[in-house]
Amino acid sequence: MAKFVPQGELPVSEQAQIRRDKLAALQAEGRDPFVITKFDFNADSASIKADYDAYEGKTVKVAGRLMSKRGQGKVMFCDLQDATGRIQLFVKIDELGEEEYARFKKNDIGDILGVEGEIFKTKTEEISVRAKAVTLLSKSLLPLPEKFHGLTDKEMRFRQRYVDLMVNPEVKRNFVIRSQFIKFMRNYLDNMNYIEVETPVLNTIAGGASARPFVTHHNTLDIDMYMRIATELPLKRLIIGGMDRVYEIGRIFRNEGMDPKHNPEFTSVELYQAYADFHDMMDIAEGIISGAAKEILGTYEVEWMGENIDLTPGWRRMTMVEAVKEYVGIDFGAITDDAEAVAAANAKGVELADAAEKTWGNALYACFDQKVEEHLIQPTFITMYPVEVSPLTKRSPEDSRLTERFELFICHSELANAYSELNDPIDQRGRFMKQVEQRERGDDETEMLDEDFLTAMEYGMPPTGGMGIGVDRAVMLLTGNDTIREVILFPTMKPVD
Repeated sequence: MAKFVPQGELPVSEQAQIRRDKLAALQAEGRDPFVITKFDFNADSASIKADYDAYEGKTVKVAGRLMSKRGQGKVMFCDLQDATGRIQLFVKIDELGEEEYARFKKNDIGDILGVEGEIFKTKTEEISVRAKAVTLLSKSLLPLPEKFHGLTDKEMRFRQRYVDLMVNPEVKRNFVIRSQFIKFMRNYLDNMNYIEVETPVLNTIAGGASARPFVTHHNTLDIDMYMRIATELPLKRLIIGGMDRVYEIGRIFRNEGMDPKHNPEFTSVELYQAYADFHDMMDIAEGIISGAAKEILGTYEVEWMGENIDLTPGWRRMTMVEAVKEYVGIDFGAITDDAEAVAAANAKGVELADAAEKTWGNALYACFDQKVEEHLIQPTFITMYPVEVSPLTKRSPEDSRLTERFELFICHSELANAYSELNDPIDQRGRFMKQVEQRERGDDETEMLDEDFLTAMEYGMPPTGGMGIGVDRAVMLLTGNDTIREVILFPTMKPVD
């Protein structure tokens, strides 16, 4: 992370008081910076540096935050940081005049300035602005922390992202790429004739995923409501209503733990396409992520979590049975009995969760979850999930124990989840009832029974492919970050005591 100029050895509180005293003096002189409402700048650091020949010798107006001051006497060199980068200021007493130069010297690191001046290069070939006039636009009343960049201050960086962005300008790259990725994804889906929609964040039933919801209370209706854990069920209602291609990019809320890959609120895109299946969703997932890498980064090669990842299209696709056979050594395709499947898993050191029924499907999934995911480094679609862990997915016509579902794994992290959506309302009701039974046994992360959704399905739902992509994890991949907090501007943090 970037370092910056120390501001002396005064305690922060004393430094802050000095800045307030400077502000009071300015206000007494009738030069209160906070009464200024606008500054018409006409250039920025990036454009000046990118096209120096066009700017050389011309007078421009730039605006930004003062990040460093060097020199003394009659000449000062400073760094001004704007939204696009930094540019050097050359400030000379002969150019500003004695009175304005004296005022300029009183400016502090962190102050917001408007500068009018001529573009030139110094003897060291540094592109600079020769200041002709300087306006203090905002007074920084707190000094920038000297050691903010240290690894021990990660908590502070995430809690005070505004300071993080000031003193570590490279952090902004993560969020520029995030914005570009969302823009690319929107364009990709819009060009496929998808319609972007918005669905409720507050719901009377938590559904569409297996997760623990946040519960709130609606005072007027005097009912408890749930912040959405997925957008699936409202979007599928739209498919039933005849909107054949829909997607939503939105915030999801899950009352779960926090770790490098999870935040209680996160962003996903969910999309649904009538008359399609999970194979079509695989093509879209591959197209979005590989296409975004090529357009934003200019390459299919990325480095993530210490691994070199190749996003060149043509990603591996394998069934869960194939993956468990390859990495665990159990051929579930040759096992038909539940007890035999559980025993085979146990023999490999795989134990089923206490709340899980001792079935072939649960044994298969436990083997995959505990033994296989860690091996999936390069982009891999794992397909054909057991019905027990896929309550909203259409069963496979070849094997009713499995569903037409995939998850995309890159560097043993799940980036996408997709189904050939279940459209049989009778089968759906039966699976919901199994989920209700699990809740009654104490599993509060299972689906809730949604009678209105079942009613919608009974009107007839076309064969449909549906998918969710985790935006935050995709951005982690594209930016090479190993923690989700680096790609969320304001991650959830435990309150400071």
